[in-house]
Amino acid sequence: MNQQLEQELLNSWQERQEYAEMMQPLLGKLYRDKAIEISVFGRPLLGASAIDIIKAHRTVRLHKGNKLRLRESWPLLEEMSKLSLSPAEIDLGKLAYTYHYELESQPDVKTFLQEQLADIVDKDDQHKPQDIVLYGFGRIGRLLARLLIERQGKSNKLRLKAIVVRGGKEGDLEKRASLLRRDSVHGPFNGSITVDEERSAIKANGAYIQVIYADSPDQIDYTQYGIEDAIVIDNTGKWRDRDGLGLHLKAKGTKKAMLTAPGKGDIKNIVYGVNHEDIKPEDTIMSAASCTTNAITPVLKVLDEEFGINDGHVETVHSYTNDQNLIDNYHKAERRGRSAPLNMVITETGAAKAVAKAYPKLEGKLTGNAIRVPTPNVSMAILNLNLEKAVSKDDLNDFLRKTSLFSDLQHQIDFTSSTEIVSTDLVGSRAASVVDSQATIVSGNRATLYVWYDNEFGYSCQVMRVVQEMAGLTYPMIPAK
Repeated sequence: MNQQLEQELLNSWQERQEYAEMMQPLLGKLYRDKAIEISVFGRPLLGASAIDIIKAHRTVRLHKGNKLRLRESWPLLEEMSKLSLSPAEIDLGKLAYTYHYELESQPDVKTFLQEQLADIVDKDDQHKPQDIVLYGFGRIGRLLARLLIERQGKSNKLRLKAIVVRGGKEGDLEKRASLLRRDSVHGPFNGSITVDEERSAIKANGAYIQVIYADSPDQIDYTQYGIEDAIVIDNTGKWRDRDGLGLHLKAKGTKKAMLTAPGKGDIKNIVYGVNHEDIKPEDTIMSAASCTTNAITPVLKVLDEEFGINDGHVETVHSYTNDQNLIDNYHKAERRGRSAPLNMVITETGAAKAVAKAYPKLEGKLTGNAIRVPTPNVSMAILNLNLEKAVSKDDLNDFLRKTSLFSDLQHQIDFTSSTEIVSTDLVGSRAASVVDSQATIVSGNRATLYVWYDNEFGYSCQVMRVVQEMAGLTYPMIPAK
């Protein structure tokens, strides 16, 4: 009996591997040829390994109670690859689950897909390519480069054309390339990187990226590198107001600038999923707010809309950043001069107040503070909230679980029921935040929620979504919720 069971398990695993391996080339071809990004209940499969595909299917049972087998989703993916489709984000898992478990009568796969994908079948792609420049190549700049390069292909519309840095000393180019190849937190680059010393460029997965050395944005003529009407993503944080960021628009070959830090003055601070509809075609300068603001605002918005928030306090437990010192040394800010790897450091955060810039209904209702801790990445926000009405822990968690799967914020809010999850498990999370449901505390109308976020990668994914909106590269999501 044990041998029989072992053989059954082995056969089952081998079947899943074979289907996952058959899926991989179709997933890649759908993206490269048609700009179709496939996911399974929100888990992206672009560039996924066979094991990633299997694990994505396994998560379906956690949400729906039933398994979704790879042999059930495979026929839909195979048929999808034969259709003439315009760009979109398609959740294969949701479509397959509906087809196999929720229909009263089951049509053939082609008929089902023709109906579900009617808005994108036999439609022309009207989107034009957009040149992108990364101004600054630090933690966020390099992650944005990875996100842009992973989408490399003939259907890719966001094209990384250049990075701008200070310096230019001997060996600088190879150093920049090396930092893109290897990352102590996020691991090795998924692909091939070579350096063109003669032309001062980096070649990565078929992308040709010009490396430009400059001390000021307005000194650059991008057109001499074949760059036109570029969106410049400023990752330096040096300029945060309209006048400073306006220097980018004085450079030849640019049309818009976006800041990966909170903007000052009248600059719109955008948290994608919350207020991205505030982006207008005529807007030329934009901010993607902060990592913490992106993590907490979507969760606060849905809680306020469902239960009402009277007031609350946000405490962030944040990984240390480049702004802090490795060992005790002078720093203009209080406490931040003390060694980051050795201390918990109480500091301030403007994220609680910044929430109101993206979601004005909470203006004046939140206070906030931060503790920097000795971890290099992944942070947590603790939301202590007084709600307008009482709710149970189960109902609150169930609401957030459904929101993470079937709402307009499914890419911003993720959800975990694990009792064992810790910060390193969240490295590489593409969601703006992950609700730790097992840590939720509720007493009447008082609720405390623990929300994880990859303050580097998750935030960079949010930045990418804002850039896509600025470029007019918004694609339908199927099914919509």
